[in-house]
Amino acid sequence: MATKTLMKGNEAIVKGAIAAGCRGFFGYPITPQNEIPEYMSSLMPKAGGVFVQAESEVASINMVYGAACTGTRVMTTSSSPGISLMQEGISYIAGAELPAVIVNVQRGGPGLGNIAVGQADYFQAVKGGGHGDYKLLTLAPWSVSECYHLTALAFDLADKYRNPVMVLADAILGQMIETIEVPDKIETYIPPKPWATTGRKNRDKNIINSLWIVPQVLEELNLKLQAKYALMIEHEVRYDEYKVEDADLVLVAYGTTSRLCKTVVDMARKEGLNVGLFRPISLFPFPSIPLEGLAERGKKLLVVEMSHGQMVEDVRLSVNGKTSVGFYGRSGGMVPTPSEILNQVRDTLNGGSSCSCCCRTRSEEVSR
Repeated sequence: MATKTLMKGNEAIVKGAIAAGCRGFFGYPITPQNEIPEYMSSLMPKAGGVFVQAESEVASINMVYGAACTGTRVMTTSSSPGISLMQEGISYIAGAELPAVIVNVQRGGPGLGNIAVGQADYFQAVKGGGHGDYKLLTLAPWSVSECYHLTALAFDLADKYRNPVMVLADAILGQMIETIEVPDKIETYIPPKPWATTGRKNRDKNIINSLWIVPQVLEELNLKLQAKYALMIEHEVRYDEYKVEDADLVLVAYGTTSRLCKTVVDMARKEGLNVGLFRPISLFPFPSIPLEGLAERGKKLLVVEMSHGQMVEDVRLSVNGKTSVGFYGRSGGMVPTPSEILNQVRDTLNGGSSCSCCCRTRSEEVSR
């Protein structure tokens, strides 16, 4: 059974986490994810868990590090500059092979930027924003319902691979209110964790560490991590398609932008333009093979992002020159309108420029 209810995206993240067995939250307030620690402060103790508002994002991620060592399902959340402050701790967690969930409700940047929506944290999320050769399994919801279900899934994936998982949302998704169906009980699996530091209790001591002085030993760890990432690529690719079968041009977008692009597809179809939508749900592992398949079928691609072009690089690598890949982007908290995107669709199909960042800076202004 499921209960249909109105819910905000930030609230859905909280309730999905608790339903999946999260029992530790450590965070620090920052807009536009402030409701998450607010909801957590109320709901986590009722679930028998621990809520701590730390003194900073740096403290938050290190509390997650420590709590994850016990095998408890733990998480933290923040928004763009706060996630930047966590990067060292995230690298430690990845190096120590600990399961944890990190949610980024993206905002405009760079720097402090603003509290409006953005998608310019893609590189940071999927390329490893901290130091070393590590990866975060990264999931990108596009609805309040997916905020709930993908956050819950993130805990299972974190435990499965003993690796941190990021849920990459954005300011619109966090603040959006939609009707969702909340199951009475969510299916989740918490595996045995013999590696956890739960007290020695008649066993050999467990040591969790990310410091390996001997180069050969550290290289072995890195090779082990790379093998784990290869398994993710084999088993954890997620994506969705909308009207791509007969499409001449396929829009590629994630998160809030993909919702706009779905509207554009319907608008274009009314004009007789064969347009579809490809939506990556897992940003790492990236759905490269399905995109390559679209390219081999002769479909042009147009990537739409609220950035000046980040995911577009992975799209271009995926198709490896087998089709044209255009780009349309807005930034600074500006949201592309369906009409803007549709104009770019028309230009692309008519053989015009396939790339635009909606750049409003004239060359003479740059030279000043």
